[in-house]
Amino acid sequence: MNRRKFFQQAGAAGLGAAASVALAAPAIAQENPKLNWRLTSSFPKSLDIIFGAATDIAQSVSEATGGNFTITPFAAGEIVPPLQAADAVAAGTVEMAHTCCYYYIGKDPTFALGTAIPFGLNARMTNAWFTAGGGNELLNEFLAGHKLYALPAGNTGAQMGGWYRKEIKTIDDLKGLKMRIAGLAGEVMSKVGVTPQQIAGSDVYAALEKGTIDATEFVGPYDDLKLGFYKVANYYYYPAWWEGGPAVHAFFNSDKFNELPANYKRILTDACAAANANMLARYDASNAAALRQLVAQGTELRAFGSDILDVCHKAALETYADLSAKNESFKMLYDSQQAFKKDAYLWAQVAEYGFDTYMMIQQRQGKL
Repeated sequence: MNRRKFFQQAGAAGLGAAASVALAAPAIAQENPKLNWRLTSSFPKSLDIIFGAATDIAQSVSEATGGNFTITPFAAGEIVPPLQAADAVAAGTVEMAHTCCYYYIGKDPTFALGTAIPFGLNARMTNAWFTAGGGNELLNEFLAGHKLYALPAGNTGAQMGGWYRKEIKTIDDLKGLKMRIAGLAGEVMSKVGVTPQQIAGSDVYAALEKGTIDATEFVGPYDDLKLGFYKVANYYYYPAWWEGGPAVHAFFNSDKFNELPANYKRILTDACAAANANMLARYDASNAAALRQLVAQGTELRAFGSDILDVCHKAALETYADLSAKNESFKMLYDSQQAFKKDAYLWAQVAEYGFDTYMMIQQRQGKL
């Protein structure tokens, strides 16, 4: 082989490759612009699982874009009050928020269906409805009118029914209680005599301690232990029939999201999906130990009686019928969830319920 000719050809090829890279560089730069976004959370940093979903998203996006797209999470109150996070996104004050749809039912009760409604979907159904049942498309069709776009970015699993200063034996024991409770659950509770209060998580302990409220619900054992509710209320009830599987969403300013390159949209979507799965897994892994600790410290664990659940279920159905008659957006999302839930429970009772019931019996008999 002629060595001189070989290196001449190789050099020419190398120059061609360099020219190709040079020509491609501007296109790559356009696809991967330098962006710095701010994310406001509705949750304090002390609640590391639920706040941690925001930091998970930020880390995933930064790593996937080589640091070109950075998102800085801010805890509740650092930029705006926790229950105004979505408002800040819609106004363009920040590009993004991590919050719950049902905090904004004052604007429209349809927001509740983005998180959870009383006697609604459990966590697995919620994730299935959003990702494979058309739920997130319906939600974003509604949110477009509020200059918002949302992606599921967390789920706590079925929550606890809250902390009470007194024992709740009958539906009459709920009458007159001032209770911190979010979403449409507050409206349903008001039908059975409760006075609902919407208070940010960071302010609940002080309100319960001072007697401003008589009861509170928040999430479950892991977070409730951190927040110290057991120190000021002795009775801990289950389940939260109002939050069988509440979703937490990443909210984006719709204009800002639409301006993103396609690859950044995909990276954000994947980051939110990962955070969504991780939050539920972390709560499932953490709640049992926390519940043991609460009971060991004197917490009185109680179940709501079926008579209480029946009265509240009837009140919930009346609420939904009334809202569906007046609000087309609510009816659209509610009807979709109801149809999905009927089929989901048809399947769940065939296999999942049968398997879980048997295994729980084995656990109670000490055979696991």
